[in-house]
Amino acid sequence: MGAILECDVLIVGAGPTGVTLGLLLAQSGVRTLVIDKSAEIYPLPRAAHIDHETMRTFQGLGLADAIAATCRSSASYDFLSGGGEVLMRFDGLDQIGPGGWPVGNMIHQPSIEAILRNGARDRTHFDLKNEWRFVSYEEHGEKVTAKVSTPDGEVTVRSRYLIGADGARSPVREAAGIELDDLQFDEEWLVIDAIVHDDERLPTINLQICDPARPTTCVLMGSGRHRWEFMLKPGETSEQFLDDAFIAGLLKPWNVEGAMTLERKVIYRFNAKVAKDWRKGRVLLAGDAAHLTPPFAGQGLCAGIRDAANLAWKLAAIICANAPDRLLDTYQTERDPHARAFIQLAMMMGRTVCIADPEMAKARDAQMLAARAAGAPAPSAAAPPLGDGCVLRNSAHAGDYFPQPTSADDSLSRLDDTLGSGAWLISRAAAASAGGQGLRHVSLDDLTLAPFRDALDHWLSSHDAVLVRPDRYIFGVGEADALARAWREHLQ
Repeated sequence: MGAILECDVLIVGAGPTGVTLGLLLAQSGVRTLVIDKSAEIYPLPRAAHIDHETMRTFQGLGLADAIAATCRSSASYDFLSGGGEVLMRFDGLDQIGPGGWPVGNMIHQPSIEAILRNGARDRTHFDLKNEWRFVSYEEHGEKVTAKVSTPDGEVTVRSRYLIGADGARSPVREAAGIELDDLQFDEEWLVIDAIVHDDERLPTINLQICDPARPTTCVLMGSGRHRWEFMLKPGETSEQFLDDAFIAGLLKPWNVEGAMTLERKVIYRFNAKVAKDWRKGRVLLAGDAAHLTPPFAGQGLCAGIRDAANLAWKLAAIICANAPDRLLDTYQTERDPHARAFIQLAMMMGRTVCIADPEMAKARDAQMLAARAAGAPAPSAAAPPLGDGCVLRNSAHAGDYFPQPTSADDSLSRLDDTLGSGAWLISRAAAASAGGQGLRHVSLDDLTLAPFRDALDHWLSSHDAVLVRPDRYIFGVGEADALARAWREHLQ
């Protein structure tokens, strides 16, 4: 019989979602084991973008500054006709968003994964094992027993919960017998990643070229890299598209020969799918194991980090503070509609770009140009509210994202660094009995809030208090003591 290990949570998959979830759990005192079948971080680029909310989660781990140093910004995201006319524009991506960081951050995923793993070194309650492959699991009462294959033989891991953060083909999801809901988006694209030698010869903003002759994506990446994506059309083959001479022909109109070196070429099938069940007993799914999105909204990795932030505080409340197991039932009810909203946005963008029929493209262009001339805004890319769950039903702002003010002076301090992790109750005046359940109560006259007082006062202009969950979504607004009581009731 092989070795037997015990932990509170076993996470299968050491990508950004799995490691972030593990770090958040360990930070709360949850004994966490993360395993991954690979020996090393996957060395080539994958995800291209993270948003201000994702950066805020990394901030809570003390890693945001290091990650930000690897990112690049695009002022806008333009959808152009084949003739170069602007059909739709998403502005202000280089501006500070509600999370206290730039709205859009173009990334090099291997660099981010390295920073996350470096941040895990010497952290208590966190362990990472490479070349450990999940095989199967059984559930017995309050325990999950997983069989894991390792270079030294089979290991049994006993945990209170098992998390499948193991990607689109998730063995954990397969073992749990969870099916996917196919949202009917299926397109093949060639993805080209390049190392840049001459920035001045490459575009400085993100582009979708809605040309029926060849729908094309051109976006910045982090760490001196750039990406192009070209849609395959009927009758075209993967072998044809992966030929270097063919790729050179696709890139010729961009006039970038000598300005970059090809790093990767791969055919991707863009899908939109959501797991029908995100929880089965003591097994939960996160990241691509739970949902797949086309890349056009840049929200794939962001969705996984939102999963991690949502799951982490709930698991910690159950394991460390005796909250009821039913709290995990709110994971899917909150996150599923939220994730689907972003997937629908990505599908709308993709269907706008992917029109290959010239007449249909001409009609699309005319409609979008007329709407733009009339002043119609681009579709909202703001985070929707959470679905129903651990929020105060019928309370204003329940499920909305709570903004992170930054200081008005030169100190560049942010609210989260001042108030720390956990849930907050921010009120106009001190409350009589607002503590308990890891809830920090602070009133606007507290000196620690001085750098943020104006922004918080403005937000609370018509409310006595707001209760902000650990994942920085709003539980509810109202009278401080009533909010604290309602919060305790949800966690008992």
